[in-house]
Amino acid sequence: MTTVVRDEALRPDRLELGEGIRWTGSGIVLVDILTGRLLAAPEDPTAPLRELARLSVPLGAVAPVADRPGTWIAAAGTGICLLTPDGTQSWLARPEDGAPLPMRMNDAATDPSGRFWAGSMAYDADEGAGSLHRVDHDGTVTRVLDGITVPNGPAFTADGTTMYLADSARGIVRRYPVDPATGELGAPEPFVTVDDGSPDGMTVDVEGAVWIAVWGTGTVRRYLPAGRLDRTLRLPVSQPAGVCLREDVLHVTTARVGLTAPGPLDGALFTARVDVPGTPAAAYRPSPEVS
Repeated sequence: MTTVVRDEALRPDRLELGEGIRWTGSGIVLVDILTGRLLAAPEDPTAPLRELARLSVPLGAVAPVADRPGTWIAAAGTGICLLTPDGTQSWLARPEDGAPLPMRMNDAATDPSGRFWAGSMAYDADEGAGSLHRVDHDGTVTRVLDGITVPNGPAFTADGTTMYLADSARGIVRRYPVDPATGELGAPEPFVTVDDGSPDGMTVDVEGAVWIAVWGTGTVRRYLPAGRLDRTLRLPVSQPAGVCLREDVLHVTTARVGLTAPGPLDGALFTARVDVPGTPAAAYRPSPEVS
């Protein structure tokens, strides 16, 4: 089934590389990666996005920090930091400092157990240069996967036992078993291979299906847990990049970066009502000593 999303965007904003969109339970946040901006989407669907923070380095994605209102954990620059309400950045680690290639953090998400997972990639998307990092409750940052080119996601099932991770440049989404008690990953299996574009941002709905923004195709696709394509949403742009579900409304970020002649809607934020809802993004749950 294919649904065409209306060919207008209500908000006036046009982002260079809009990604990392999340429903926190109290609102929608997203990032414009290359400009280092963290943005909030006001309840009024026609209102401009509101800037919450601006970093001097690329900002891949954030998650709220439990019991610390206004504080975020962020995949930014070459590592992971905490952003406090006054704009202070407290770095937990910079694992990509000193890498042989210029690197930056990309997409990231928190699992249901409260760990933060963040991908890194080379600025020029060099083959196999990227990694996936896990931030545990005590703030320890561990490189858990390498050899990835452009990591996107991850996205987790509600019970935290499965992680989906895209290697966008290679057109594949893999499914990993996860031990919720330890965060250890099992052996992956292919979930979806995309031949006509690049799988980018993802989210999992309450039925366990995976919504994937497919860069270069103007589509968002819903895949059932067995990997079968269930439906396709078609957008009036070519580069959808991030997705989230706020209950039964799908929010989609798009990008203008790399387009020689961007159209009037490239980089806009789109919404579409769907019939299977999602749940709020999980918060990072640090130990008390992490600050």
